[in-house]
Amino acid sequence: MEKSQDQTSYDILIIGGGVSGTALLYVLARYSSCGSIAFLEKYGRVGSVNSNARNNSQTLHTGEIESNYGIEKVKEVKPASLMVAKYAESLPEKSRAQILFPTQKMLLAVGEEEVQELSRRYMNLRAIFPNFKKLERNEIESVEPLIVKDRPQDEPILALYGSGYAVDYERLAESFVKQVDEIKKMENRDINIYFNSEVSEIVPRQMCYEVILKNGSVLRARVIVSNADAYSLLFAKRLGYGKEFSLIPVAGAFYFSKQMLNGKVYTMQDPRLPFAAVHGDPDVRVPGKTRWGPTARFFPVLEARNWKTSLDYFSVSGLHRWQTWVSFIKILLLPMRAYYMLRNLLYEIPFAGNWFYAREVRKIIPSIRAKDISRAKGYGGMRLQRVNTKTRELLLGEGKIIGRNIIFNMTPSPGASVCLYNAMRDAEKVGEFFSPTEYKFDKERMLAELCAKEQIAETDVSLKYNYPS
Repeated sequence: MEKSQDQTSYDILIIGGGVSGTALLYVLARYSSCGSIAFLEKYGRVGSVNSNARNNSQTLHTGEIESNYGIEKVKEVKPASLMVAKYAESLPEKSRAQILFPTQKMLLAVGEEEVQELSRRYMNLRAIFPNFKKLERNEIESVEPLIVKDRPQDEPILALYGSGYAVDYERLAESFVKQVDEIKKMENRDINIYFNSEVSEIVPRQMCYEVILKNGSVLRARVIVSNADAYSLLFAKRLGYGKEFSLIPVAGAFYFSKQMLNGKVYTMQDPRLPFAAVHGDPDVRVPGKTRWGPTARFFPVLEARNWKTSLDYFSVSGLHRWQTWVSFIKILLLPMRAYYMLRNLLYEIPFAGNWFYAREVRKIIPSIRAKDISRAKGYGGMRLQRVNTKTRELLLGEGKIIGRNIIFNMTPSPGASVCLYNAMRDAEKVGEFFSPTEYKFDKERMLAELCAKEQIAETDVSLKYNYPS
């Protein structure tokens, strides 16, 4: 898609070419009457940062193996995330096969306390996931033999097991753009995509915003939606919004081994450290391997392995404010969090790091040794966790700031899983910035195409505006 050389003014401008930004572009193109749309991506292709296949666990989070989700949240997450599967299933087989990967999924409990907790959880989950089964030791061995091999006979284990999906979110983002390209050609829509277009400044004017790019170009838009993760907060602060927020920079990393699992295996999570418990996954881009992770360490950047973004981190973090330091100390000195971060430092020790991390993986594969795993070089993304420096709280999950005709989205994991649902919410919210004659959003058509009939009959998945992803 080539931009029109004389086009500089738009109704809606989207910043950020990850899976969330491209999902919104697709939803607006297919289901709204928006007159003109601009889409900005700082790099030369979409899905190159957190949506990159190397930078996430490639899981479609539907709630059955995410033990840190409360049951009510599971009820919301399941239909929201399955919109991605429904979309992928509508694509030609060749395209679908590059995006959606059916796989078995397991949630493993180890030890008496975890086994009891998982048993209680199963009682609540089985109505939501009727096809998921509770497996005892001998049944676990039949589907994932290495979980049981060399495990002490007196160590209690229990698992929930069923089918689900892995997703290549980078290729999903590419698919959204391809679909928009086809819509543009068929309907002669005014939609322009700008690659290699990094935003330098957003300037509010009386009737619009001016978006100044680092290459000197200027675009104007009546409404802006920023889906640029941590950069959304940076843009918001520059416009006077969200000044009470800071970010704790957590960088994830992964390890590879030969294939030891037949599907995804997650372990029980602690709600205070969501997505921190070890898990093993098949990698959709690296056949014959099992990917282990995540580890976590402080890394003062906004994009993984990109030191150029460290200055932007210091700009957005508010480290010059004493309230930020007090909040960080209160949050990070919680004994469990402090222990977790210190333990992760051990994984960074040359040579010995593998030995320490192999001990962690033994919760899943008791027979694994340090020489069986190797650091996945070039893998791992940033999960910048928001902090409210007024209340001194760690804010887990999705963040959203709404200003005058502008929306700032920060969508850490599992934001990718619910990208279409989040796009639907934003497409509705954008309608409040226009008059009814200027903008219409066909939500009913979107639900009909992307939700199973029984889900539509049971609930409208966009009822809760503050849905916590």
